Amino acid sequence: MTAARYQRIVLKLSGEALSGKQGYGIEPSVIQSIASQVKEIVELSVEVAVVVGGGNIWRGKVGSEMGMDRASADYMGMLATVMNSLALQDSLEAIGIPTRVQTSIEMRQVAEPYIRRKAIRHLEKKRVVIFAAGTGNPYFSTDTTAALRAAEIEADVILMAKNNVDGVYSDDPMVNKQARKYEQLSYMDLLNEGLGVMDSTASSLCMDNNIPLVVFSITEEGNIKKVVQGQPIGTTIRGK
Repeated sequence: MTAARYQRIVLKLSGEALSGKQGYGIEPSVIQSIASQVKEIVELSVEVAVVVGGGNIWRGKVGSEMGMDRASADYMGMLATVMNSLALQDSLEAIGIPTRVQTSIEMRQVAEPYIRRKAIRHLEKKRVVIFAAGTGNPYFSTDTTAALRAAEIEADVILMAKNNVDGVYSDDPMVNKQARKYEQLSYMDLLNEGLGVMDSTASSLCMDNNIPLVVFSITEEGNIKKVVQGQPIGTTIRGK
């Protein structure tokens, strides 16, 4: 068994990654696949934190475009991330992985409030911790949540799992067949070229705190384990 390259990671899952081919809601087979892949890396003694988006249920940006107050629309998106987090927790515990959900908006009947020291203690006890409800503030994405939590818990890396692309490209590979895939990039490249991997707030936070990012495809079974073991898949982003 190949040893893990990272000791503590933040796995960033988009809401769309949970919806599979249907494009909305939660696809049971997909979330079960993700849970089994997380189990593989937990068995390598990797400490795993997860940040899940909510775009498969609700997008705050769409709500604001419909005429809703942006803050209200964003809070609805935060609640969507809690639903996804509870579903992932259930799938993980069904296969024997102790899991805790911590929310930035208190809802003690369903999850713990986010407490940094408690989250770190859970990780040290080899429990998976899922950070839900974003940062607890409107106008901030779950990408920014992943960057913030990674800095707070001193994670070694952020693994950004995509369900429709296997890395970072110079253009949309679904539209432009000549788009070039990058193996290595800097955060300044992301910001200067507007590559759209994550928003500028999240990119700046990662850059300022020297947190590497690996962008890869979640659709191929075993990819999370491959990335954790340091195999060269996807795109690695680091430094300035």
